[in-house]
Amino acid sequence: MNWDDTAPPADDTEGGRLVAAAADGDDQAVEAALRPKSLAEFVGQERVREQLDLVLKAARQRGATADHVLLSGAPGLGKTTLSMIIAAEMEAPIRITSGPAIQHAGDLAAILSSLQEGEVLFLDEIHRMSRPAEEMLYMAMEDFRVDVIVGKGPGATAIPLELPPFTLVGATTRAGLLPPPLRDRFGFTAHMEFYEPAELERVIHRSAELLDVTIDTDGAAEIAGRSRGTPRIANRLLRRVRDYAQVKADGFITQEIAAAALRVYEVDARGLDRLDRAVLEALLKLFAGGPVGLSTLAVAVGEERETVEEVAEPFLVREGLLARTPRGRVATPAAWAHLGLVPPQTQGSGTAGQQGLFRA
Repeated sequence: MNWDDTAPPADDTEGGRLVAAAADGDDQAVEAALRPKSLAEFVGQERVREQLDLVLKAARQRGATADHVLLSGAPGLGKTTLSMIIAAEMEAPIRITSGPAIQHAGDLAAILSSLQEGEVLFLDEIHRMSRPAEEMLYMAMEDFRVDVIVGKGPGATAIPLELPPFTLVGATTRAGLLPPPLRDRFGFTAHMEFYEPAELERVIHRSAELLDVTIDTDGAAEIAGRSRGTPRIANRLLRRVRDYAQVKADGFITQEIAAAALRVYEVDARGLDRLDRAVLEALLKLFAGGPVGLSTLAVAVGEERETVEEVAEPFLVREGLLARTPRGRVATPAAWAHLGLVPPQTQGSGTAGQQGLFRA
C-alpha cells in the first residue's frame, strides 16, 4: 500500500477514472490512514527497499544526514510514501512541495532558508521546476549554500546564505526530462517498477485489514489482476468493491463479488476501463486494426488527442494491446483476442471496416 498523495497532479486528464494512477482528494484522505510508516511495512519494490535501507542505516551510523534521493516511476507506486519513510527512519521532519509550485528562485530560497538541520525536503514533480530555481538547487544540494541576489542591474550583489545540512528527495514520472547536472547531484537514484499481482494481493489484504473489510484470497486476486500494477488503483478498486459488497451482499468480498462489482464500474478482467476499450474498439472495428493516425483515432473515440495519447495509450502499449508505429497506431493480435474479434486477414471477403466486426 504505497501511493503518492502530494501536490495536485500535473494535469486533469485522468479526472474521474477509477483506474487513474494520479491521486484525487478522496485518495489523499484514505491514503494518509493506510500509508506504511517504515521500510519493513512497505510492500513491494524489494530492490529499492534493500538499497535504500543500506543508505539510511549508513547515514545513521555516521550521524550524518542521508544522501539526496531521486525516485522515478509512474504515479501511484509509492514515491511520496518512501519520502515519508525516509524522514521517519532518519527521525527527521519532512517538508513537502512540488516543482510546479516553485516557479522563481525566490520561492526555492524561501523554502531552503527555513529548513531545519537534517530535515527532509520532498520535491514532487521535480522535472517541472523552473530553470532559475533548478540552478539555485545545484548549489544548495552540493554546498548547502545559496546566493541571494540583492539589488538589480550592475549594482546587484550576491550574498551567500549558508544552509543547514538537509536531504532532498526528488520524485519524477519523467526522469528523462531532468538535466544531467541535477540528476548527478543525487547520491541515490531508484526507479520504481509496476507491481506483480502477488504483491498487489498483499497490498489489498493489508488495506482490507486496516479498513475492517473481510476479503478472501480469491477476492483479493480478482482485484489485484485489474489494478494495472499500481497500489493506488488497487486500493481505490478495493473501496468500490467494499461498497458493492456492503449493499449487494453481506459485506464479505469473494471472487464472484469482486468481479460483479467491477463489472458495474466497467473495469474488465485485464484492468481496461471504458476509455481504454473505446480506443481499442474504434481501432479494430472502424480501422481494421490500423495503422491509423492519432488525431483520427481520437475523433473516432470522441476524445481530445492528448487524452488518448497520455491517458489511454500508455497502459494499452504496456499491456501489448496497441503499438505505435511511424504510420500510426496498430492493434496487436492480443487486442483482437481480448475483444473477441478476428483479425481481417483471417477472414473471408468484405470491407476492412466490416471485417473487424466479426466475432471469434
